[in-house]
Amino acid sequence: MTSATTRVQRPGALWAAPALIFFGIFGLAPIVIVAGLSFTTWDGLGNPEWAGLHNWRTLPSDKLVGSGLMITLTLTVLTWATQTPLALAFGAWAAGPQRIRAVVSTIFFLPLLLSTAAIALIWQALLDPTFGLPAQWSELTGLSANVLGDPDLALWAIVFVLLWQFLPFHMLLYQAAAKQIPASLYEAAEIDGASPLQRFWRITVPQLRHTIIASSVLMIVGSMTYFETVLLLTGGGPGTATRILPLHMYLKGFSAFEMGYASAIAVLLVAVGTGLSLLVVRVSGYSQMTSEREGV
Repeated sequence: MTSATTRVQRPGALWAAPALIFFGIFGLAPIVIVAGLSFTTWDGLGNPEWAGLHNWRTLPSDKLVGSGLMITLTLTVLTWATQTPLALAFGAWAAGPQRIRAVVSTIFFLPLLLSTAAIALIWQALLDPTFGLPAQWSELTGLSANVLGDPDLALWAIVFVLLWQFLPFHMLLYQAAAKQIPASLYEAAEIDGASPLQRFWRITVPQLRHTIIASSVLMIVGSMTYFETVLLLTGGGPGTATRILPLHMYLKGFSAFEMGYASAIAVLLVAVGTGLSLLVVRVSGYSQMTSEREGV
Protein backbone atom coordinates (compact mmCIF):
# COMPACT_ATOMS: atom_id res chain seq x y z
CA MET A 1 0.00 0.00 0.00
CA THR A 2 2.84 2.34 0.86
CA SER A 3 4.67 1.64 -2.39
CA ALA A 4 1.47 2.24 -4.37
CA THR A 5 0.94 5.54 -2.60
CA THR A 6 4.54 6.51 -3.34
CA ARG A 7 4.09 5.67 -7.03
CA VAL A 8 0.98 7.86 -7.15
CA GLN A 9 2.70 10.83 -5.53
CA ARG A 10 5.95 10.59 -7.50
CA PRO A 11 4.62 11.97 -10.84
CA GLY A 12 3.41 15.11 -9.05
CA ALA A 13 6.98 15.95 -8.02
CA LEU A 14 8.25 15.25 -11.53
CA TRP A 15 5.64 17.51 -13.07
CA ALA A 16 6.70 20.34 -10.76
CA ALA A 17 10.37 19.96 -11.72
CA PRO A 18 10.23 22.09 -14.92
CA ALA A 19 8.57 24.96 -13.05
CA LEU A 20 11.10 24.68 -10.20
CA ILE A 21 14.01 24.65 -12.64
CA PHE A 22 12.59 27.65 -14.51
CA PHE A 23 12.10 29.54 -11.23
CA GLY A 24 15.60 28.64 -10.07
CA ILE A 25 17.23 29.90 -13.28
CA PHE A 26 15.20 33.06 -13.83
CA GLY A 27 14.11 33.81 -10.25
CA LEU A 28 16.62 32.68 -7.64
CA ALA A 29 19.81 32.82 -9.71
CA PRO A 30 19.51 36.56 -10.54
CA ILE A 31 18.86 37.33 -6.87
CA VAL A 32 21.99 35.40 -5.85
CA ILE A 33 24.05 37.19 -8.52
CA VAL A 34 22.77 40.62 -7.48
CA ALA A 35 23.45 39.77 -3.83
CA GLY A 36 27.03 38.92 -4.79
CA LEU A 37 27.43 42.15 -6.77
CA SER A 38 26.29 44.14 -3.72
CA PHE A 39 29.66 43.36 -2.14
CA THR A 40 31.61 44.73 -5.11
CA THR A 41 32.43 47.97 -6.88
CA TRP A 42 31.49 47.83 -10.56
CA ASP A 43 30.76 50.38 -13.25
CA GLY A 44 29.05 47.86 -15.53
CA LEU A 45 31.93 47.61 -18.00
CA GLY A 46 35.07 46.31 -16.33
CA ASN A 47 35.48 43.49 -13.86
CA PRO A 48 33.76 43.80 -10.47
CA GLU A 49 36.15 44.54 -7.62
CA TRP A 50 35.55 43.23 -4.12
CA ALA A 51 34.41 46.02 -1.77
CA GLY A 52 33.29 44.04 1.25
CA LEU A 53 30.55 45.76 3.25
CA HIS A 54 31.25 49.23 1.84
CA ASN A 55 27.98 49.44 -0.13
CA TRP A 56 25.95 48.19 2.82
CA ARG A 57 27.60 50.68 5.18
CA THR A 58 26.71 53.48 2.74
CA LEU A 59 23.00 52.64 2.74
CA PRO A 60 22.14 54.07 6.20
CA SER A 61 23.94 57.35 5.45
CA ASP A 62 22.25 57.82 2.06
CA LYS A 63 19.33 60.15 2.77
CA LEU A 64 17.72 59.30 -0.57
CA VAL A 65 17.49 55.65 0.48
CA GLY A 66 15.54 56.53 3.62
CA SER A 67 13.27 59.03 1.89
CA GLY A 68 12.89 56.73 -1.12
CA LEU A 69 11.85 53.87 1.12
CA MET A 70 9.23 56.03 2.86
CA ILE A 71 7.86 57.27 -0.48
CA THR A 72 7.77 53.67 -1.76
CA LEU A 73 5.86 52.48 1.32
CA THR A 74 3.49 55.45 1.03
CA LEU A 75 2.87 54.61 -2.63
CA THR A 76 2.26 50.98 -1.67
CA VAL A 77 -0.35 51.93 0.94
CA LEU A 78 -2.09 54.42 -1.34
CA THR A 79 -2.27 52.05 -4.30
CA TRP A 80 -3.64 49.27 -2.11
CA ALA A 81 -6.18 51.56 -0.44
CA THR A 82 -7.46 52.87 -3.78
CA GLN A 83 -7.30 49.75 -5.95
CA THR A 84 -8.58 47.09 -3.55
CA PRO A 85 -12.06 48.43 -2.73
CA LEU A 86 -12.72 49.56 -6.31
CA ALA A 87 -11.45 46.32 -7.86
CA LEU A 88 -13.51 44.29 -5.38
CA ALA A 89 -16.69 46.27 -6.05
CA PHE A 90 -16.32 46.35 -9.83
CA GLY A 91 -15.22 42.71 -9.97
CA ALA A 92 -18.26 41.57 -7.97
CA TRP A 93 -20.51 43.66 -10.22
CA ALA A 94 -18.90 42.33 -13.41
CA ALA A 95 -19.59 38.76 -12.23
CA GLY A 96 -23.32 39.45 -12.14
CA PRO A 97 -25.99 38.81 -14.78
CA GLN A 98 -26.29 42.39 -16.09
CA ARG A 99 -26.74 42.63 -19.86
CA ILE A 100 -24.27 45.48 -20.29
CA ARG A 101 -21.69 43.72 -18.10
CA ALA A 102 -19.76 42.19 -21.02
CA VAL A 103 -19.56 45.46 -22.98
CA VAL A 104 -18.53 47.57 -19.99
CA SER A 105 -15.97 44.97 -18.86
CA THR A 106 -14.42 44.84 -22.33
CA ILE A 107 -14.00 48.63 -22.41
CA PHE A 108 -12.74 48.67 -18.84
CA PHE A 109 -10.03 46.09 -19.60
CA LEU A 110 -8.47 48.12 -22.44
CA PRO A 111 -5.59 49.45 -20.26
CA LEU A 112 -4.37 45.86 -19.93
CA LEU A 113 -3.52 45.94 -23.64
CA LEU A 114 -1.15 48.90 -23.25
CA SER A 115 2.45 48.83 -22.08
CA THR A 116 3.57 50.70 -18.98
CA ALA A 117 5.64 53.11 -21.08
CA ALA A 118 2.70 53.88 -23.38
CA ILE A 119 0.37 54.53 -20.43
CA ALA A 120 2.92 56.82 -18.74
CA LEU A 121 3.46 58.83 -21.92
CA ILE A 122 -0.30 59.13 -22.53
CA TRP A 123 -0.93 60.48 -19.04
CA GLN A 124 2.12 62.73 -19.21
CA ALA A 125 0.50 64.39 -22.23
CA LEU A 126 -2.94 64.47 -20.60
CA LEU A 127 -1.51 66.08 -17.45
CA ASP A 128 0.55 68.65 -19.33
CA PRO A 129 0.13 72.00 -17.52
CA THR A 130 -0.15 73.95 -20.79
CA PHE A 131 -2.16 71.77 -23.15
CA GLY A 132 -3.51 68.99 -20.93
CA LEU A 133 -6.57 68.53 -18.76
CA PRO A 134 -5.19 70.50 -15.76
CA ALA A 135 -4.97 73.61 -17.94
CA GLN A 136 -8.71 73.34 -18.54
CA TRP A 137 -9.83 72.78 -14.95
CA SER A 138 -7.46 75.38 -13.51
CA GLU A 139 -9.38 78.09 -15.38
CA LEU A 140 -12.61 76.89 -13.76
CA THR A 141 -11.43 76.00 -10.27
CA GLY A 142 -8.29 78.08 -9.80
CA LEU A 143 -6.31 74.97 -8.80
CA SER A 144 -2.73 74.41 -9.89
CA ALA A 145 -2.38 73.25 -13.49
CA ASN A 146 1.13 71.91 -12.93
CA VAL A 147 0.05 68.65 -11.29
CA LEU A 148 3.23 66.73 -12.04
CA GLY A 149 5.35 69.69 -10.96
CA ASP A 150 3.63 70.20 -7.62
CA PRO A 151 5.30 68.31 -4.72
CA ASP A 152 1.92 67.92 -3.01
CA LEU A 153 0.09 66.58 -6.08
CA ALA A 154 2.71 64.64 -8.04
CA LEU A 155 2.51 61.48 -5.92
CA TRP A 156 -1.30 61.52 -6.06
CA ALA A 157 -1.11 61.84 -9.84
CA ILE A 158 1.08 58.73 -9.94
CA VAL A 159 -1.39 56.88 -7.70
CA PHE A 160 -4.22 57.79 -10.09
CA VAL A 161 -2.28 56.61 -13.16
CA LEU A 162 -1.42 53.32 -11.44
CA LEU A 163 -5.07 52.95 -10.45
CA TRP A 164 -6.15 53.43 -14.07
CA GLN A 165 -3.51 50.97 -15.26
CA PHE A 166 -3.84 48.09 -12.79
CA LEU A 167 -7.46 48.28 -11.61
CA PRO A 168 -8.69 46.16 -14.57
CA PHE A 169 -6.22 43.37 -13.73
CA HIS A 170 -7.29 43.10 -10.11
CA MET A 171 -10.93 43.52 -11.13
CA LEU A 172 -10.47 40.50 -13.40
CA LEU A 173 -9.17 38.47 -10.45
CA TYR A 174 -12.20 39.36 -8.34
CA GLN A 175 -14.60 38.78 -11.23
CA ALA A 176 -13.26 35.27 -11.83
CA ALA A 177 -13.37 34.44 -8.11
CA ALA A 178 -16.87 35.89 -7.62
CA LYS A 179 -18.21 33.67 -10.41
CA GLN A 180 -17.21 30.62 -8.34
CA ILE A 181 -19.42 31.59 -5.38
CA PRO A 182 -22.48 29.29 -5.35
CA ALA A 183 -25.69 31.10 -6.25
CA SER A 184 -27.47 29.12 -3.53
CA LEU A 185 -25.80 31.28 -0.88
CA TYR A 186 -27.28 34.44 -2.36
CA GLU A 187 -30.68 32.81 -2.86
CA ALA A 188 -30.82 31.67 0.77
CA ALA A 189 -29.77 35.12 2.00
CA GLU A 190 -32.37 36.80 -0.19
CA ILE A 191 -35.08 34.53 1.20
CA ASP A 192 -33.96 35.50 4.71
CA GLY A 193 -34.48 39.15 3.77
CA ALA A 194 -30.84 40.23 3.36
CA SER A 195 -30.36 43.41 1.32
CA PRO A 196 -27.90 43.54 -1.62
CA LEU A 197 -25.38 45.38 0.55
CA GLN A 198 -25.73 42.79 3.31
CA ARG A 199 -25.27 39.97 0.80
CA PHE A 200 -22.12 41.66 -0.47
CA TRP A 201 -20.56 42.09 3.01
CA ARG A 202 -21.76 38.79 4.50
CA ILE A 203 -21.25 36.50 1.48
CA THR A 204 -19.15 38.02 -1.31
CA VAL A 205 -16.35 39.55 0.77
CA PRO A 206 -15.78 36.49 3.04
CA GLN A 207 -15.83 34.14 0.06
CA LEU A 208 -13.24 36.30 -1.72
CA ARG A 209 -10.77 36.49 1.17
CA HIS A 210 -8.23 34.28 -0.65
CA THR A 211 -8.42 36.55 -3.69
CA ILE A 212 -8.11 39.68 -1.54
CA ILE A 213 -4.89 38.37 -0.02
CA ALA A 214 -3.47 37.23 -3.37
CA SER A 215 -4.33 40.58 -4.96
CA SER A 216 -2.78 42.45 -2.02
CA VAL A 217 0.46 40.50 -2.29
CA LEU A 218 0.62 41.21 -6.04
CA MET A 219 0.10 44.92 -5.33
CA ILE A 220 2.87 44.95 -2.72
CA VAL A 221 5.32 43.17 -4.99
CA GLY A 222 4.28 45.36 -7.91
CA SER A 223 4.85 48.53 -5.91
CA MET A 224 8.54 47.61 -5.86
CA THR A 225 8.68 47.75 -9.68
CA TYR A 226 6.78 50.95 -10.50
CA PHE A 227 9.90 52.88 -11.47
CA GLU A 228 9.06 53.06 -15.23
CA THR A 229 5.84 54.97 -14.53
CA VAL A 230 7.55 57.34 -12.10
CA LEU A 231 10.57 57.78 -14.39
CA LEU A 232 8.47 58.78 -17.39
CA LEU A 233 5.89 60.87 -15.50
CA THR A 234 8.02 62.87 -13.07
CA GLY A 235 11.58 61.54 -13.22
CA GLY A 236 11.45 61.37 -9.43
CA GLY A 237 10.61 65.06 -9.11
CA PRO A 238 9.78 67.71 -8.44
CA GLY A 239 13.01 67.60 -6.49
CA THR A 240 12.89 64.19 -4.84
CA ALA A 241 9.17 64.25 -4.01
CA THR A 242 8.46 61.08 -6.04
CA ARG A 243 11.91 59.47 -6.05
CA ILE A 244 10.87 56.01 -4.96
CA LEU A 245 13.52 53.46 -4.00
CA PRO A 246 13.30 51.43 -7.26
CA LEU A 247 13.92 54.63 -9.24
CA HIS A 248 16.84 55.53 -6.95
CA MET A 249 18.28 52.07 -7.62
CA TYR A 250 17.86 52.55 -11.38
CA LEU A 251 19.51 55.98 -11.38
CA LYS A 252 22.41 54.76 -9.26
CA GLY A 253 22.99 51.80 -11.53
CA PHE A 254 22.39 53.20 -15.01
CA SER A 255 23.08 56.93 -14.58
CA ALA A 256 25.82 56.99 -11.94
CA PHE A 257 27.11 53.54 -13.01
CA GLU A 258 27.42 52.40 -9.40
CA MET A 259 26.26 48.86 -10.09
CA GLY A 260 27.52 47.47 -6.80
CA TYR A 261 25.64 50.06 -4.73
CA ALA A 262 22.55 49.67 -6.93
CA SER A 263 22.70 45.92 -6.29
CA ALA A 264 22.67 46.56 -2.54
CA ILE A 265 19.54 48.70 -2.97
CA ALA A 266 18.00 45.93 -5.09
CA VAL A 267 18.60 43.37 -2.35
CA LEU A 268 17.03 45.77 0.15
CA LEU A 269 13.97 46.04 -2.12
CA VAL A 270 13.68 42.26 -2.32
CA ALA A 271 13.91 42.02 1.47
CA VAL A 272 11.27 44.74 1.99
CA GLY A 273 8.89 43.24 -0.58
CA THR A 274 9.28 39.75 0.83
CA GLY A 275 8.82 40.97 4.38
CA LEU A 276 5.64 42.90 3.54
CA SER A 277 4.21 39.95 1.63
CA LEU A 278 4.90 37.58 4.52
CA LEU A 279 3.38 40.11 6.91
CA VAL A 280 0.16 40.20 4.87
CA VAL A 281 -0.01 36.40 4.84
CA ARG A 282 0.74 36.22 8.57
CA VAL A 283 -1.73 38.90 9.66
CA SER A 284 -4.50 37.62 7.40
CA GLY A 285 -4.14 34.06 8.62
CA TYR A 286 -3.89 32.85 5.03
CA SER A 287 -1.92 29.73 5.99
CA GLN A 288 -4.79 28.60 8.26
CA MET A 289 -7.46 28.99 5.58
CA THR A 290 -8.65 25.63 4.38
CA SER A 291 -11.76 26.33 2.30
CA GLU A 292 -12.79 28.97 -0.21
CA ARG A 293 -16.43 27.95 0.22
CA GLU A 294 -16.89 28.04 3.91
CA GLY A 295 -20.47 27.25 4.86
CA VAL A 296 -21.29 25.44 1.60
